[in-house]
Amino acid sequence: MKILSIDTSCDETSVAVTSGRKVLSNVIYSQILLHKKWGGVVPSIAKRAHEERIDFVVESALQNFSRSKNLFEKIDAIAVTQGPGLAVALEVGIKKAKELAIKYNKKLIAVNHLEGHIYSAFVQNSKGNPKRDFKFPYLALIVSGGHTEFVIFKDHLEYEIIGSTLDDAGGEALDKAAKLLGLGYPGGPVLERLAREVDNIDSHNFPRPMLKSKDLNFSFSGLKTSFYYFLKNNPDQTSNIKLLASSFQEAVFDTLIKKTEKAIKLTTINQLIVVGGVVANLRLRKLMRDLVKKYNGEVLFPTYKYLTGDNAAMIGVVAGYKGQKNKFVKNIDELDRIPRMGFT
Repeated sequence: MKILSIDTSCDETSVAVTSGRKVLSNVIYSQILLHKKWGGVVPSIAKRAHEERIDFVVESALQNFSRSKNLFEKIDAIAVTQGPGLAVALEVGIKKAKELAIKYNKKLIAVNHLEGHIYSAFVQNSKGNPKRDFKFPYLALIVSGGHTEFVIFKDHLEYEIIGSTLDDAGGEALDKAAKLLGLGYPGGPVLERLAREVDNIDSHNFPRPMLKSKDLNFSFSGLKTSFYYFLKNNPDQTSNIKLLASSFQEAVFDTLIKKTEKAIKLTTINQLIVVGGVVANLRLRKLMRDLVKKYNGEVLFPTYKYLTGDNAAMIGVVAGYKGQKNKFVKNIDELDRIPRMGFT
């Protein structure tokens, strides 16, 4: 089954063509430069940019896949991100997917964006690489700007949430710290670069929230607040911006690592999947690899760098498995966005 998938969950307009786990075509239009001067994603700007680019991105993805005059003749189904995400952004992708499904008489598949992130660890290129088999169950950690949660990936399309963030997500905390330091948006990559220049030293020992809790939930708002007041009360410290960036990043990552170790002990699962935008950080990857060695386990990250961010390729891969189980949208007219969509 060849699937045209669309993802407009936040600030990337992305369209891909997939067959099983293979990505046959993939086009991503990033809006980062549009939002940079505002210090974060502006919903109205995101919606307008999606609307202006969606037709071009769909056509580009199809042309990269096939030179046929009728670009949709080889497409078996349309897939789209239903949620979670930015409501006005999701709306653009869903509207286009419904329009294409009706116009070309294709079946429609709705996909949870978080499922896509989990499957990003198994996405293959057009030649079928990497050849990575499934070895269920997995302990999945999704860590991005909007989400930080533990999910047991039991089998294809079978999940159980065992921990999530009570407020700010890990990636959001990193971006906010960068903003407080005047480093711009997105801040995570800048923090990583500055921290690397001082060998990831933790010279300030900022709080590690909820490590003493017995559950697997996260909370990063207290850490963010602590950092804010530290900067406010110690303005002279801002000259040591590299040490501040490094210390804050270590606080976030130490929290993730220690919570993950607790999750491994509680679930006895030593097969990890760590996905989402924050996983582009090489420091976090090293810490996760060191952790699983202690438990004779393995950790999988998104197979290609572009898969750490929002993209349609991972959505298409999930849709392939949903298609195999005949999980198509029954009434296209009734399909609607679910901004706070959870696992079902």
